[in-house]
Amino acid sequence: MIKLLIADDSALMRKLLGGIFSAEGDFDIRFARNGREALELAKSFQPDVVTLDVHMPEMNGLDCLDRIMVETPRPVVMLSALTEEGAEETLQALELGAIDFMAKPDGPVSLEIEGMRPALVDKIRTAAGTKLRRSLRLRDRVRHRMGQRMDHAGAAAMPPRPQVSPLTSATEAPTDIPGLVLIGASTGGPPAIEAILSSLPADFPWPLLVAQHLPASFTGTFAKRLDALCAIRVVELSSPTPLQRGKAYIGRGDADIVVASRTSGPIALSAPAHRDYPWHPSVDRLVTSALELFPAARLLGVMLSGMGSDGAAAMARLKAGGGRTIAESQATAVVWGMPGELVKNGGAGVVAPLGQIATTLVEMVM
Repeated sequence: MIKLLIADDSALMRKLLGGIFSAEGDFDIRFARNGREALELAKSFQPDVVTLDVHMPEMNGLDCLDRIMVETPRPVVMLSALTEEGAEETLQALELGAIDFMAKPDGPVSLEIEGMRPALVDKIRTAAGTKLRRSLRLRDRVRHRMGQRMDHAGAAAMPPRPQVSPLTSATEAPTDIPGLVLIGASTGGPPAIEAILSSLPADFPWPLLVAQHLPASFTGTFAKRLDALCAIRVVELSSPTPLQRGKAYIGRGDADIVVASRTSGPIALSAPAHRDYPWHPSVDRLVTSALELFPAARLLGVMLSGMGSDGAAAMARLKAGGGRTIAESQATAVVWGMPGELVKNGGAGVVAPLGQIATTLVEMVM
């Protein structure tokens, strides 16, 4: 049996979610009405996975998540609204240690949640089988055990962006782009992408294109957060854009990020989601479009944590054609589905833990 704790202040949501997982037949379920109850049950019930609503009385979901990850670490999936505020809260939750999130229905709850049933069950089963990294929030856990006062003031102030000379001028031909870094990720991807991009130097010489499975309402907020953290510039791709060195382009959610050719040189653009690609932004479509325009030797694929196999086949073709690929190792990936499939396909040139990927990228392209 999978032990599931559902924390939500809405009696209707508790009933609907409870009904979905009870019908599966292999879930042992408990319910919490607020963060304090959830924290107590996380300790006494010892669930395999927890779902947390963000907005709850007495203790909200983010504070509860923070306490759970320090005091009794276990996989947590957040319930999040598909709004700009919801995106910010969700990204904060992922930084605190949440495994994944699921969107709350924005219409008639009882009707919409039934249509979400397969995705909800799949997310929770995957989360329940996830093993948290032993290093996750390790410093905070040690402080807690030592009885030291934890700092709940939030993230430290970000250092100012280094002042550097631009790598390109208005007259430099975009065809001067030496190559592209193509990054694919899904579940567990946002913190991994942050760890990599924030470690790159401002003079990183290749553009980076990122296909991270996220809703459209989340990717703009995600790009802004990364831009504030990184020495390189980070933007959400919203219109056809000439590629520039030392700049990362985050694919807009619910659409695909592709590479195309113009007379002035290569560009990235946001293409409408295509039915041949089930996940968006699609890693397979990004890599395939890049291979149509660039020699494989000028491409470098990076596969990070994520469910499923999106991008594995395309990155294997990239490697077979003479390109280079990096797969995040099982030791650090939240979900080793996508990088694991790349390894199984023989498409991983390098398998490395997350903490080594930025250094490997710099060594490969600089």
